[in-house]
Amino acid sequence: MSPLTHILLACLAGGLLSMAAAALLTFGLSHRWLIRMVSFSTGILLATALLDLLPEASDTGLSPHILFALVLAGLIGFFLLEKAALWRHSHDNTAETRPLTRTVPIILVGDGVHNFTDGLVLAATFMVDIHLGWATALAIIVHEIPQETGDFVLLLSAGWSRTKAFVWNGLSSLTSVLGGIAGYFWLTNAQAWLPHILAVTAASFIYLAVSDLMPWLRHEKGDFVWHTGFMAAGIALVPTGMAIFH
Repeated sequence: MSPLTHILLACLAGGLLSMAAAALLTFGLSHRWLIRMVSFSTGILLATALLDLLPEASDTGLSPHILFALVLAGLIGFFLLEKAALWRHSHDNTAETRPLTRTVPIILVGDGVHNFTDGLVLAATFMVDIHLGWATALAIIVHEIPQETGDFVLLLSAGWSRTKAFVWNGLSSLTSVLGGIAGYFWLTNAQAWLPHILAVTAASFIYLAVSDLMPWLRHEKGDFVWHTGFMAAGIALVPTGMAIFH
């Protein structure tokens, strides 16, 4: 098979298998545990942005001034888009889910950009060595399961049905295929833009966690110990996975 065929197969496997595993972990949760898992997702988002994406962008040679300028621009950009009501949904009538409903597009866009970046990484590794590419694909599958789990938790907590959450999260995961194709045909330029993509992705995760999820959790009654413990677990999971698979 050609490198492009390997890249496409790896992108599909990485996106769909991790999403399927995350769905199996998430769909059996009761509403009470689903609310608690929002804290887990918050920890994952913050840790992924601050402990994984931004350090990776810095390690690729992006200067601190440009890196933080991109994060600042991303935060302001997401705020302005949300303020202009471009991403708001008008069909939600319950006070409990309204704060999370408006975050759904941010979840999908941020995850889509993140998966696109995974596709770029897979293309780069497969262009070097087929075995290295599949080893990277396996690491991405395992690394993406917590992130996809967090996405499902947030979508379900926002009032989405399981089918709708699965379909839209699946479409978002397929952006890795676009990243793989872009990396294959435009590898040099794609690698040059990789740290910029990582910085914007990190900004989307930080904005989502700090602007919507944490304020929403702050007004939840009770379960303080559970929320604290799950948020800490989400944060701890990211560096643990990095240590094992990087």
